[in-house]
Amino acid sequence: MTAIPSAPEDGPLDPGQAAVTGERRRLINLAYRMLGSLAEAEDVVQETYARWYAMSRRDREAVASPGGWLTRVAGRVCLDVLRSARTRRERYVGEWVPDPLPTPAEWPGGATDGSTTDPADRVTLDESVSMAFLVVLESMTPAERVAFVLHDVFRYPFSEVAGIVGRSPAACRQLASSARRRIDASRAPSSPTAERARVVREFRQAWEAKDIRALVGLLDPEATAVGDGGGITTATLHPIEGADSIARFFAGRTLPGRLLVRERTVNGQPGLTAHLDGAVVAVYAFDIADGRIRRIWGVLNPEKLRPWA
Repeated sequence: MTAIPSAPEDGPLDPGQAAVTGERRRLINLAYRMLGSLAEAEDVVQETYARWYAMSRRDREAVASPGGWLTRVAGRVCLDVLRSARTRRERYVGEWVPDPLPTPAEWPGGATDGSTTDPADRVTLDESVSMAFLVVLESMTPAERVAFVLHDVFRYPFSEVAGIVGRSPAACRQLASSARRRIDASRAPSSPTAERARVVREFRQAWEAKDIRALVGLLDPEATAVGDGGGITTATLHPIEGADSIARFFAGRTLPGRLLVRERTVNGQPGLTAHLDGAVVAVYAFDIADGRIRRIWGVLNPEKLRPWA
């Protein structure tokens, strides 16, 4: 990860620099929810700070609200990334799934390139980063997603959202309303956390036992399983539909003796990780309602598993 500049090269530290750099965590949280990609969120925040420090010190001191300025720039950069992401994801090998994240306490102490992982890079987990929620956000237009995340998740007034999206407050209100309808249409009665954890535990046990009948019993008849290998590692290129097909797929997968499947929290929800020789090689997120698994997302793309190192 590239470090955020600590000060402009042409002068000493800004008097209000602590307040400016203190916005970093909020910007990471905002960008991850907008993009579903931790790497892209980090790039957005880096670009946002680069634009801040590209201004003269006089111009920076003239900004009445640095936090508001950073948010506007980050939102606009996210909007540009979302617009280009559609084309890039059409070229993506197989299905694209948002980056899975562990709980903040489980993040590694250092990144794979040897740099230190700052706590400010850790995303706060709540319902707005559950895999099911992020997948619905992926179905929205870029403008819908940005307007919804800014207003409904981060509580920015539409007057401020308008300046970021480039539309009137009334138009932004309509965008957020449309996005909200998509969210509401996708929701099913949520199961308590303890019940979701039980279902995931029983799924792991049935998978390890290759018990097709038990797996079918844990799956909604119309369940869907999606794999994301990114063309880097083997994963199903298309979703698997139906409880029986999913059960046979998992029961038919060979689990090497060195492969361990563990119960972990994935994006704030009970999930599973697969470990080979101590390294996480896959992360599985689940959407569970009424005691049955409706959707499974398996992320095997190693580029998306950096926080699980």
